[in-house]
Amino acid sequence: MDIQRFKHQHVDILQRIDALRKLAHGGIQTNSHTIAQQVQDLGKVVNLHLAIEDRILYPAVRKTADARIAAMGQAYQEEMKGIANRYIRFTNTWSDPARVAAEPDAFRDAANTVLKMVYQRMQRENREFYPAIENI
Repeated sequence: MDIQRFKHQHVDILQRIDALRKLAHGGIQTNSHTIAQQVQDLGKVVNLHLAIEDRILYPAVRKTADARIAAMGQAYQEEMKGIANRYIRFTNTWSDPARVAAEPDAFRDAANTVLKMVYQRMQRENREFYPAIENI
């Protein structure tokens, strides 16, 4: 199965997370408008990635003859639901520049928690799930 599209999306998402981190380090209040816009833009990219995984990747993996990989795909999809819900709440909350500027510490805490979760999940997919799929 060709999963290059998913890998490229991971690179894009990770670069966007890094850009947000740099903006936050440069000053959350100073960069609140850009941060809010980038949170919104990242949300669109993440939502598109998740939708494509749900419609294409996970169904294909479930149909594989390798029961171990099919089960892995099911587990990854189930785990992602919780992460996705937290990420959607993060995006909805922090796409408002006024709120970002007014609550910089809360933004930092939320970003550290949610973006770390997304980052770690994508790293696991890159290390474990995607190589397993490519070996089908």
